[in-house]
Amino acid sequence: MRLNLILPKVEPTQFDYPKKCPQKGCQGMRFIPRQEVSKKIVDAQHPEVTAWRCECMRCGHVFRVYPKGVSQKQISKRVNGMAVMMYILGLSYGAVEIVLNSLGMGIGKTSVYRAVQAVAKQVPGLKREKLPRSYQTKAVGADVTSVRCNGKWVTVGIAVDAVNGMVLSIDELPGEDAEQLQAWLEPILDAVDADVVVSDDADAFKNVSDETGRSQQVCKSHVVRNTEALVEELSAIIGAGQDHSLEAIHITSEQALEDLASLKEMIHSRRPEDQSHLEGIYLRYAKARKPGRGQKHEVAYRMRNLFMDRWNLWPRLTFYRNWKDDCGYEILDGTNNHCERAIGWWIKERYRSMRGYKQGRSALGISRLIAFAGNNLARGLRLADLMA
Repeated sequence: MRLNLILPKVEPTQFDYPKKCPQKGCQGMRFIPRQEVSKKIVDAQHPEVTAWRCECMRCGHVFRVYPKGVSQKQISKRVNGMAVMMYILGLSYGAVEIVLNSLGMGIGKTSVYRAVQAVAKQVPGLKREKLPRSYQTKAVGADVTSVRCNGKWVTVGIAVDAVNGMVLSIDELPGEDAEQLQAWLEPILDAVDADVVVSDDADAFKNVSDETGRSQQVCKSHVVRNTEALVEELSAIIGAGQDHSLEAIHITSEQALEDLASLKEMIHSRRPEDQSHLEGIYLRYAKARKPGRGQKHEVAYRMRNLFMDRWNLWPRLTFYRNWKDDCGYEILDGTNNHCERAIGWWIKERYRSMRGYKQGRSALGISRLIAFAGNNLARGLRLADLMA
């Protein structure tokens, strides 16, 4: 996990006076300092700071103004920031309490929990209905994963900018079928004006691409691994000579092994013009007999399905070869690695050290918080901005 978290500072001599009276209904903007008072706090450097009691000249309301990094609560924002940082990096609430207490900062795990939840609640965006309106990208990567929450598995959908890896949305999904994925993903595609969906080889994402009128790039890594495994399995069966289904369609074992070798070569080169070659190989096996109910699929029929699937998939698999952005650059690498990386770093990395979340809002809130920190990796995430 790569994060750049900037902790809040406690500056006892700097005060942020309000621009208007905090009393509800009062529009007063002028205040008189009435009294300087001391306040004990839990902090790494300052056990005590000075606050001012101020009076509104319009309504007479008296309130306190605290120095930067301090609020009306006893625990400083710096300590709360340290608690949030430790929790994000993998410590439990109880472990954070032990570490901070050993450093002389007395804080209970309930306070740690409240600090983490408060910060997670303030994360802007990363929700389907709250995407930044000004943000646009031509390609969106999408994938789903699952986390255990209160004894049940929760499906989580993640959408990223397929060009630079920026996380756009992390949402809980009711399921993974095409209709549910479309209801989740289509508003995101519309919001960022995307033309391309990058995903794995799941049929549900293909349906979303077709139904929304978007082009699709299927992750080449998934297809290459699956194809190589099938080629090795079928080659071994043909080499053993125990299946005679190829003889029924007048294809020799040598021809079948040559076709599988050609497929393996084409799946690595991924040239768009090879689609016609795949069509020709598929037609060679098109007459393979479909097995009856309860019968095992024979080699000939399995090869028919394999070549037909890769022939139909070829435009989605090789889309990145010819697609260019508005500036004329080829900016897709043919994989969905940005999504896979986001799931691994921003969702699973923290989740692996737990036995599961207790609440659904925590599963989404913590994932969004870590992903938001990842989006701000270059300049760092100022926790003070989320704790204001």
